Amino acid sequence: MKGGEKQCGKVDKLKPIIAIISLQFGYAGMYIITMVSFKHGMNHWVLATYRHVVATIVMAPFALILERKIRPKMTWPLFLRILALGILEPLMDQNFYYIGMKATSATYSSAFVNALPAVTFIMAVIFRLETVNLKKIRSLAKVIGTAITVGGAMVMTLYKGPAIELIKAAHTSIHGGSSSETTDQHWVTGTLAVMGSIISWAGFFILQSFTLKKYPAELSLVMWICGMGTILNTAASLVMVRDLSAWKIGMDSGTLAAVYSGVVCSGMAYYIQSIVIRERGPVFTTSFSPMCMIITAFLGALVLAEKIHLGSIIGAVFIVFGLYSVVWGKAKDEMISTTEEKIGMQELPITSIISTDGGGNPGAHNKGVTNST
Repeated sequence: MKGGEKQCGKVDKLKPIIAIISLQFGYAGMYIITMVSFKHGMNHWVLATYRHVVATIVMAPFALILERKIRPKMTWPLFLRILALGILEPLMDQNFYYIGMKATSATYSSAFVNALPAVTFIMAVIFRLETVNLKKIRSLAKVIGTAITVGGAMVMTLYKGPAIELIKAAHTSIHGGSSSETTDQHWVTGTLAVMGSIISWAGFFILQSFTLKKYPAELSLVMWICGMGTILNTAASLVMVRDLSAWKIGMDSGTLAAVYSGVVCSGMAYYIQSIVIRERGPVFTTSFSPMCMIITAFLGALVLAEKIHLGSIIGAVFIVFGLYSVVWGKAKDEMISTTEEKIGMQELPITSIISTDGGGNPGAHNKGVTNST
């Protein structure tokens, strides 16, 4: 029995890790499909709107049926939190990210998102979801790792460097030998947009962590966020997009991007992230983003004929090193917290067994003890 319990415990610990790693593959696919749709003229405001229309349609039946008995009542404070969540992620994060991706590249933007765990950690400390004690090695690891990650992001921002072709054969075979990058890429504007996306996304994780404590129905929360994202993006699109032809739907890459990102990267991702945030916290949830950079870099070179610049590689190395320093410190925190809980559970029966006699001296417990007269 004990062996089986230990095995189940290990599987339970692996579930959040497997779920988050799977999401990185999903996000990498989204970056590539979305970039292809942009190259074919898809408007990012319209894409964000259609994405959340799809997500709402897919998630609503599950939420309404599976959580009809456990869904808490909607109140004004909860509604305002959901409105803020809709502004932070479906509206600001996604549109800022799309702007940054169009101005730079899928590989660069996905690599820069590696700063997300550091930004999330800083916000978590500010809002007291994480604790820092500079006298402890694990806390120093988290602080130093955060600083290194931010430094790597700055390297990517300020230093572009020479271009490096990863898969030259793929360029010639898929794109007929034309592997030159577009001349209208605005790296500073794109970088600022991606930074805005990261800050909004980190804020979304923090607020989601607080909201789940008041509204512990993950599917219903996802439904509300996607529905709010649909409304907000529709309003923004009607203001920003004046060409009605941009709303046309056909069997093309734009429709594929909307369906894929809506189902995988909004509906499923919000749900999985909600569960992992509730179990492990927002910092752990964002700690596996470097995997997405590696997957996207390979797919970007293979499918989009993108070149990776030396500055991106150097910055990414710093970011990955700093990130895993943060993750190591976080893992030590969880290990010590678990140990303290076990010690506390072991001490409880001991304190209940010891009793005192009338004079205040420790005496034997009545059970199983006979006093001779």
